[in-house]
Amino acid sequence: MSDLRTCIVAEDETLLRHALVAELKRAWPALQIVAECEDGASAVEALAEHMPDIAFLDIRMPGLNGLEVAALAADASPRTRIVFVTAYDQYAIDAFERGAIDYLLKPVKPERLDATVARLQAQDTMPDAAALAALLDKLGALPNAAGAIEPLTWITASAGRETKLILVDDVAYFRADHKYTTVVTADGEAVLRTPLRELLPRLDGAHFKQIHRSTIVNLKAIAGIARDDSGRGTVRLKQRPETLAVSLPFMALFKHM
Repeated sequence: MSDLRTCIVAEDETLLRHALVAELKRAWPALQIVAECEDGASAVEALAEHMPDIAFLDIRMPGLNGLEVAALAADASPRTRIVFVTAYDQYAIDAFERGAIDYLLKPVKPERLDATVARLQAQDTMPDAAALAALLDKLGALPNAAGAIEPLTWITASAGRETKLILVDDVAYFRADHKYTTVVTADGEAVLRTPLRELLPRLDGAHFKQIHRSTIVNLKAIAGIARDDSGRGTVRLKQRPETLAVSLPFMALFKHM
């Protein structure tokens, strides 16, 4: 592998992200930081666009968390080495160490980062996909592993002068609309005063998936999916006439469909 390495840094807290970038520049001046991401969706897109050698992923991010980003990275950028940045307790740290996967514990200490950088500089092989998959399974089984909370059942959204009480299961998809979110059901649209990136962690991840930086779809509402020659997808809905675009990095969600 060339001495010139590239990386992305994904951390939703601005001060922590800037601090990690500054420490990386100190510890590894030759490392090229090609993207700084504030949420999971932008991290997945950066992985697909840049295919970096290394990704520093905060585990608890709005939208897609670091574990979900790492799982998608296996398809979007399989050669990328993952370094998790975590505030986990000792049980999770034990899982990291048994899985032989790099991690940094918050707050990141310079000497710990220096040791991680030294390991990364010495590595010239492909990441161990099986070890990463096993670690993701272990971490996903831990209580509150990704900061999980009770998923929403109902939401209140505005449609003109009317406030609607909407059952979340009735939502076909959510679409980003500047600082707000458009809620789309079979019957129409309403506006939710919560940004998409804050909404996703509060939805049931078994049924709602982000398929684009600006779109979260209810899997129950999907009638089918088509792929074009470039690998991108288009989702057809059961009770809506429009179709939804699936960004290439998120197509891995549908690889078994």
